[in-house]
Amino acid sequence: MKKIFKSYGIALLIVAIYSFVKLPVLRLDFTSGFTTLILFFVLAGVLDMMFDRGEKTSKMAKNNFVIAALLLIVVIVIPFFVTSPIFRASSYRDLLGKVEESVFTEDVSPVSVNDIRIVDKNMAIKLGEKKLGEIPAIGSISKVGDYSIQSVKGELYWVAPLVHRDVVKWITNLDGTNGYIMVSATNPQDVRLVQNLDGKQIKIVYQEEAYFLQDLHRHIYINGGMKYGMTDFTFEIDDNGKPYWVVSLYEHAVGYGGANAVGTAVVDAQSGDVKIYSIKDTPEWIDRIQPESIIVDQINDWGLYVKGFLNSVISEEGVLLPSEGTSLVYGQDGKSYWYTGITSAGSDESTVGFMLVDSRTKESKLYMQTGATETAAMTTAEGKVQEKNYEATFPVMYNILGKPTYVLGLKDKAELVKSVAFVSVEDFSLIGIGDTKEDAYRNYKEVLESKGNNVNFDNNVNLEKIDGTISRINQDVKSGNTTYYITLKDNEELIFTATSKISTELPITMVGDKVSISYDKSDSDIISISEFDNKNIGKLENTSNKEDKTDNTDKEEEKTE
Repeated sequence: MKKIFKSYGIALLIVAIYSFVKLPVLRLDFTSGFTTLILFFVLAGVLDMMFDRGEKTSKMAKNNFVIAALLLIVVIVIPFFVTSPIFRASSYRDLLGKVEESVFTEDVSPVSVNDIRIVDKNMAIKLGEKKLGEIPAIGSISKVGDYSIQSVKGELYWVAPLVHRDVVKWITNLDGTNGYIMVSATNPQDVRLVQNLDGKQIKIVYQEEAYFLQDLHRHIYINGGMKYGMTDFTFEIDDNGKPYWVVSLYEHAVGYGGANAVGTAVVDAQSGDVKIYSIKDTPEWIDRIQPESIIVDQINDWGLYVKGFLNSVISEEGVLLPSEGTSLVYGQDGKSYWYTGITSAGSDESTVGFMLVDSRTKESKLYMQTGATETAAMTTAEGKVQEKNYEATFPVMYNILGKPTYVLGLKDKAELVKSVAFVSVEDFSLIGIGDTKEDAYRNYKEVLESKGNNVNFDNNVNLEKIDGTISRINQDVKSGNTTYYITLKDNEELIFTATSKISTELPITMVGDKVSISYDKSDSDIISISEFDNKNIGKLENTSNKEDKTDNTDKEEEKTE
């Protein structure tokens, strides 16, 4: 009996060492959990045979091998029936949860031009490397890790930790690397190397580039994470600048498949303190709980298995698929959403709508609106400046002037943004390009108005109001639409422009009329009017009414006499 316990004890020790190295998820809905169990019984059987060739021991060894073989059959055969979409198509489709159809302009508020991001991840990498290169002593022992975009006190930044270059640099710097880099997503001039916080030096001790007990994955694993699948190891800072690692935890919801996020592991990058949270209890400063890869898979399953498995591979009736590429977008409410276009099966250049998925709660909304794919928008923007050989960044979708609009940068070979493009999602031929965000925005408005589009300024965060007297007014016809140009006394350096769609009072407005104008303050030279009120027209009507009443009174007095 002692020999039997001895073989089991040694097998358990070997499995423990294996688990410490390989970090298998110790759950039976993960194949790694079964694999670890199979390994244990195989090792026990081998050790039984090694220690004693007696009949009793040989029988025990045989039993161990039989158990291992049965488990192997279970892990190969059963998953096919409990996991395959052939039998579980509806379960895969339901993973995303309820998807509500909604109206884009009601859910997505207009964004200030200043808040539009033009720095993509590749550009952030270039800017970060340049910043690190300014301090050779740090760059020789550390490198910049992976960037993730996040909101810090309402501002968007690409944030990345400094990490060990190799195992030798780790051994010689066991106290951690010196800080992190922040690159503004809206202003490429704002690049920071943060090395101190509250007068203390920042040390990133726990990271994926460290080893043994400082290895991030292993550290979480032995501190409560061994029963979860882990993915999306993201470096984030809270609003005070304190560095953390946020890791999404998931379980399998459809047999051995259907990964579904259930919470987060939040690790203090310096002290190593690990806290496991449910989705509901995850701190509010954490932008994303739902991993991009899992959300894309769930959107794909939601659209693919709309009418079962056979329909998805044969007729493809009603099948909807996510377009190429996903981006994390931020709303005026400060929340972040996974955005992807939705295409019908076989469609290449157009979408039938797009979807926004809350990156924390997974609340999903579908906007059925035909338009261009992200790839088509990128191709169109590059075509407008083809002589410069610029390369388009992956677009981010915003509500611009009441229109769903792709905003993307156009970069040169040095990965620096040289131009900005606004492309209508509904019609990718409507495009505005400029050297700056402001120029592109103004050109985009002009294109929309010249093509007869109703430009919606409702809830525009850039609106200002001014009262004055008309000093000049004239008109110009573009593409069959009449555009009015106005200047005001005491503000003649400002040129206001609008079509009669803004107000029916514009065509009968004259020099000397007192007016009230609401306009987009993001414009510089020629300013688009959002609301127009001619105060003289109202007064004339009131005066006319008074005169009519006076005449009627006089007539009644004459009749009385």
